[in-house]
Amino acid sequence: MGLSKPKLFATLCNEAQACRICPELADKTAVLSKYNGILEPRVMFIAEAPGRQGADRTRRPFYGDKSGENFQVLLDSIGLTRDEIFITNAVMCSPRTATDANRKPTRREIKNCSAFLRRTVELIDSPIIATLGGVALDAIRSIEPHSLKLATDVGRPIRWFGRTLVPLYHPSPQVIAAQRGLGLQLKHFERLAELI
Repeated sequence: MGLSKPKLFATLCNEAQACRICPELADKTAVLSKYNGILEPRVMFIAEAPGRQGADRTRRPFYGDKSGENFQVLLDSIGLTRDEIFITNAVMCSPRTATDANRKPTRREIKNCSAFLRRTVELIDSPIIATLGGVALDAIRSIEPHSLKLATDVGRPIRWFGRTLVPLYHPSPQVIAAQRGLGLQLKHFERLAELI
């Protein structure tokens, strides 16, 4: 008889938190724990990486910073609670610049973390996955190749890896400012709600 899902998840969390493969992230701890969400979610969200003021500080994805506030507005708009979802990242540690600002993870960092991402996707086994931003959409290619592009496929449900995938924009203040507000993302979340 195999291990239960909670025990398998605990093992995965311990392995991710012990990982020191990436030289520039070796002093960081992976954000993967019970605070990522429930193990039987209605939707699994995959984002880019833990933010300095958000998940790296609070240990909860999309919590404690402006991106987290925007994400909460989007969830609230479709009546989805954090008790119904699971959130993880393409890279589970927080990448920083020399001045300690957030930075995009490198291709090497994404590749190094891809086994953890795949194991998380397979273990959580959500029927609906929503990627948040281009980095996350690119990162899941390591699990099952696709030719999707955020600019053309955003908000569109697609079959991927035996699941329904919905590519979405990242809720960062910079992305929202470039779109001139939350309106477009709210429309995409309405499409996500229809699938749920």
